[in-house]
This record gives sequence, structure tokens and C-alpha cells, in this order.
Amino acid sequence: MKALIIAAGKGSRLQTKSKEKPKPLIRLLGLSLIERIILTAKQAGIEEFVVVVGYLGEKIKKELGNGKNLGVNITYIENNEWDRENGISVLMAKEVLKEKFVLLMSDHVFDSQILKRLQKTELKKDECVLVVDRAPDKYYIDLEDATKVKVDDDGYILEIGKDTENFNCVDCGIFLLSPLIFSALEQSVKEGDETLSGGIRILAKKRKIKSLEVGNNFWIDIDTIKSYRMAEKILCQKLKKPTDGPISKYLNRPVSIRISKFLVNFNLKPDLISLVSFFLCGLSGLFFSLGGYLYFVIAGVLSQLSSIIDGCDGEIARLKFQSSKYGAWFDAVLDRYADALIIFGMTYGWWKLHLTTDIWFVGFMALIGSFMNSYTAIKYDSIFLTREKSKIKVRIGRDIRIFLIMIGAFLNQIYFVLLLLGVLTNLESLRRLYILRKNNISEA
Repeated sequence: MKALIIAAGKGSRLQTKSKEKPKPLIRLLGLSLIERIILTAKQAGIEEFVVVVGYLGEKIKKELGNGKNLGVNITYIENNEWDRENGISVLMAKEVLKEKFVLLMSDHVFDSQILKRLQKTELKKDECVLVVDRAPDKYYIDLEDATKVKVDDDGYILEIGKDTENFNCVDCGIFLLSPLIFSALEQSVKEGDETLSGGIRILAKKRKIKSLEVGNNFWIDIDTIKSYRMAEKILCQKLKKPTDGPISKYLNRPVSIRISKFLVNFNLKPDLISLVSFFLCGLSGLFFSLGGYLYFVIAGVLSQLSSIIDGCDGEIARLKFQSSKYGAWFDAVLDRYADALIIFGMTYGWWKLHLTTDIWFVGFMALIGSFMNSYTAIKYDSIFLTREKSKIKVRIGRDIRIFLIMIGAFLNQIYFVLLLLGVLTNLESLRRLYILRKNNISEA
């Protein structure tokens, strides 16, 4: 299926952000708005795009090219009458789109899950679909400017427009359309209404357009500075994971997100961030191995810093659509080596100062416990929020282990923290085995 993106308008209300760029090229957390739209659609399986350009359209074409850099194919349609209503831009694709297609706005950021659901919608011949929101969030949706929609009990659209009264939802700017939209737009233009809503009203009269509720999926129309900032805030909030441990949730993630918001504007690959985190862990292990309180403190700070940076690779990957199974695996492998370097450095540094051989056994227990803690986490996390019946709700993970190491370094209690890690991590792994056994979890 192809997607049509209309990107011809000037976007004057966001002009202060554009700096002589067309609105679709305004950057949001490392990507232009239109890149974010295209990559979101790509996540939903769409790889063929038709983009209608107008105001400063050459800059958009130069930025996106044929779409090869984004892993998609892009063709362009010129709209020299870009100062007219958006229905004109859609109508210009009449000769290009002969089958059902998805229509997207170049300034509406949304969850790819919406498009996945939209493409699975069961329709009669020539029927179209508009995604609507029955409970728009007043904090980031400008209801005064929003296109209102009235939907009947069967989900068919009855009325649409900015001045529609008695509306029960708003237009999300995401459509699944058949070529019937073009004849509807032609009729609407003849009647003096050049808006896309005008064409939708024609379809509504023929009972040819249904609604799909957005539900809990995220979307926002970025039309003002306020909505731009809200979009940035929401996208950052979505970086948080339900499996984040308490240290990640309240310390690491708030800091790492701020770092990621800065780094995302540079051409840095997530794997490079993973390597930086690993390098910091290596330095931490080195300083631990030198022995002495000052070295321990430096090592503790470096270990916690590496834990914070370790969150940035995934955050940047998600913000810039660069997530991959290999990247996640690469990061996990580096984390295991990093844990080994830190624990070995702690063990050697304490032995160097005190020459007690039992530290090697304690260090070994901390090391194997940390490894097993990470190994069991994958399966355990899959049931942590849904099937876990234990009263223990705190996720014992790497964030807690590294934080305890830092505290132990500050208190000059290297032996004690290694002992604590050995006991805590191994007991947690045994608890997870019990929970998995109790829930009859087996490998698929």
C-alpha cells in the first residue's frame, strides 16, 4: 500500500521555528517532521510514498531525495497553488493513485500502531476510513482549531468541519482512502469548498466513510510552538520502559533523556553510545583495581555515569527509528563484559589492599550472580507486569547493582558491597526461577 503525504503548505503559525525552512523540515528530536512521519509509516509496513510539495518544495526534495536513505521510495507531485486549501494538494495525486492508499499530514506525529490497525480495517467496496479521537487530550490538542467530527453509532461519519456542532470526536489527520475521494473533492471544489473536509463531507453523505478510533495510541498535530514542545515532551516520556528498575526510573532515565535530547541532534549511532558506556565501565574497573579510597570514589562515579549513558543508546535508537535486534544484543554483550571488568577491578583492588583470599570467592559469587541476574531477566520481564503474583514488585536489575557499587565505593565498603551483590543477585535469580516455574513458563 502507498501513502500520500501532503507537505505543500507554509505552516505560518510555526514559522519562528522553521528559519526559512518549510514546516515539514522542522526538526523534532533529531529528525524532520516529515522524516518522522515516513519512518513511522515504514514501521507499519509502508514503503512507497507520494509527497505533494509546494512552498519551498525544492528544499524538501533535496532533503529526502528518492527516499533511499530512509529505506523507502519517494515520488513527488508539485503543487504550485500551495496557498489554496489542502484538498487541492490531495486532488493533484488523482493520476498517480489508482488503488486504496493512506493519506497522512506532514505535521501529525503518531504511533505506528494506528497505521497497522488502519490497514487491517474491514471495508466494503470503495469505503474510506478516517482515524478519530473520541477523547482528545485538552493539554495538547487545540480544540478550537481542531477539525470536529460527528460519528453515528455504527461508526460512519455524519459531519466534519472546524465549526461542526454536537461533535463527538476530532479528526486525527490519518486516512485510508479509495480513489473515490478524488471525485468527491472535485465535486466539493465545484461547490466552492477546497478543503479536504469538503471532500470527506461528500463521502459522508454517500455513507462511504467510516471512523477508526485512535484509542490509547498517541497522536498530535504540531501546528504551534506549544504543540511542538508538547510533542517533544510526550516522545521523551514514551522512552521510559515498564521494566525500568527504581534507580532507572527515578535517577538514570531523567538524566539520560536530557542527554539523549542533546545527542540526538548529532549523527551518532546507538552502537557508538554503547561503546562509550562500555569504555566508562572499563575505566571504572581500572580505577577500582588501583586500590585506595580516592580511586574507589572515582570508579564509583564512573560506573554510575556509565549506567546512565547506557540508557542513551536505546533512547536515541527509538527516537531516530534505528532500533535493531543486533543493536540490543550488542549492548547486552557489552554490558556483561562491563560488569565483569567492574567486579574484577573491585575484587583485585580490595585484595591488593588487604591480601585476603576470601575476597576472590566473594567476587566470584557477585560476578556469577550478576551474570545470572541478567540472563534470567529476559524471560522474567516478559511476565513481570502481567503474570507476576509475588508481592515483590521491585525489579532487581543492572541499575540497582551499579548504584550499590557506587554507594559501596563512596562508603569504602568494597568487600561488603560485593558480598551483598553475591547474595542479592543469586537469591533474585532463584526467585525468578520459582516464579517462572509457578507460572509454567517454557521456551516457545
